Amino acid sequence: LAGLRAEGPTTVIEPEPTRDHTEVMLEAAGARIERGDGRVTVWRSPNLNLPLVEVPADISSAAFFLVAATIVPGSEVVLDRIGINPTRTGILTILKRMGADISVTPQSTEGEPTGRLTVRSAELKGTDVGGAEIPLAIDELPLIALAACSAAGRTVITDAEERKRKESDRIAVVVDSLRSLGAEIEATGDGMVIEGTGGLRGGTIASHGDHRIAMLGAVAGIASEEGVSVFDMDAASVSYPTFKSDMS
Repeated sequence: LAGLRAEGPTTVIEPEPTRDHTEVMLEAAGARIERGDGRVTVWRSPNLNLPLVEVPADISSAAFFLVAATIVPGSEVVLDRIGINPTRTGILTILKRMGADISVTPQSTEGEPTGRLTVRSAELKGTDVGGAEIPLAIDELPLIALAACSAAGRTVITDAEERKRKESDRIAVVVDSLRSLGAEIEATGDGMVIEGTGGLRGGTIASHGDHRIAMLGAVAGIASEEGVSVFDMDAASVSYPTFKSDMS
């Protein structure tokens, strides 16, 4: 953003692809931007004019319903006008590789692409997740771990060190939380290993004030045998104020 007012080009170098919402919106506003080979370059742009912008539904929030519908037998859920920017859809790629039944119908392609996602319950199999996939699914790794609990076989998540710098040490919290619900799961130095057991028993977890752990507990609860009690479920309101009513 500072480069928009700087003399000469400003280049940002990223070793792995990251979310490009800023670049998409600046391009729509008329900024001169070049992208490629892990580099984003912006030139001085004194006059920007942004047309009407549609903010898509957030795929990181929609992911809780994607996983819930996948692991609760007999489910079918349609999610409308979800943002399907390719820098954010790692969760779709990973779930499909695990065997999830998810179809995507494009709804808009200008600016931020959106689509209708239809998901039905399916039998899953374990998979390996790591490398370049991690930045594309960084917020959804706890949900992938939950889905792996219902899968057949082993799931290994690596290269996820960033999870230790979020609201909580999310790797440790996810592992402890899912284990307390009956999961066979272990933490590693940069991720976790899950042995699929076909589902979870249920129990009690604490959100630790982390919105995604609170919502993870709710999804685990509706998919478990005995249900889950989540302490401090209100943490979910940080990113999704209507989550409880929507899930109901």
